Amino acid sequence: MIIGKLIGAIVGVRMAGWVGLLFGLILGHYFDKAFSRARSGFSNFGSLPLNEHPFFATVFLLAGHLAKADGHINEAEIAGMEKLMAQFGLSGNTRNEAIALFKRGATPDFQLDAQLADFTRKTAFHPGLKRALIEYLVAFALADNVLHAAERSILQRVAASVGFNGAQFAQLLDMLQAQQHFHQRGYSQGYSAEATPRPDALANAYRALGVSADINDADLKKAYRKLMSQHHPDKLMSQGVPPDMLKMATEKTQEIQAAYELIEKARRV
Repeated sequence: MIIGKLIGAIVGVRMAGWVGLLFGLILGHYFDKAFSRARSGFSNFGSLPLNEHPFFATVFLLAGHLAKADGHINEAEIAGMEKLMAQFGLSGNTRNEAIALFKRGATPDFQLDAQLADFTRKTAFHPGLKRALIEYLVAFALADNVLHAAERSILQRVAASVGFNGAQFAQLLDMLQAQQHFHQRGYSQGYSAEATPRPDALANAYRALGVSADINDADLKKAYRKLMSQHHPDKLMSQGVPPDMLKMATEKTQEIQAAYELIEKARRV
């Protein structure tokens, strides 16, 4: 890494000529070494067991916190927890640890802000993990097909902590709700096989891609490709998402692809 040395050299030359150049290079060298050590410490997730991965703990702690947000944990949320563990492929000790984290997140003394601060610190160089966290939590919150005000408030705090402003969060939430609805009510019931797509399915397909119905074909394809790239398993793994957590990404790409194909079919009619 040379960015520190480069900046140090430029600043040094401007401030003190050739002597400043040497001083700037030395300072830049130490900056680059410190930055590389920090990045290595944050980024070496690939060799970690699942139960030591920062994403694992945060997902299940916050799932418990969400489940308790409306005052009680219902059967749909328990089923959502089971689905979450199945998506991670958990069994044995790892499953037990996930349940323990979920229960701890549901306790009155759970500190949401402290957990979010720890997560953002440990995943500073993994933007994919931040979006993935929101996607997992939204899917869990919608397990009972209702997003309660208290759940939405928690999700907004999570989104803000990882860098999403209010408008970005609102758009992402609408997309995720549409993707889930599209999967449950559309793709799974064979809308894609209909000769003329139904208006409600088509509207959900546009929302699932985060675009309006008047978008042109070229921009529609760009939006589709961007979403597919964001959820591609190889890209997510390179950004720190452990292999055990990629099942949801695969499901998400299927939903996105189905939505795009439905829109394409409607435009050909």
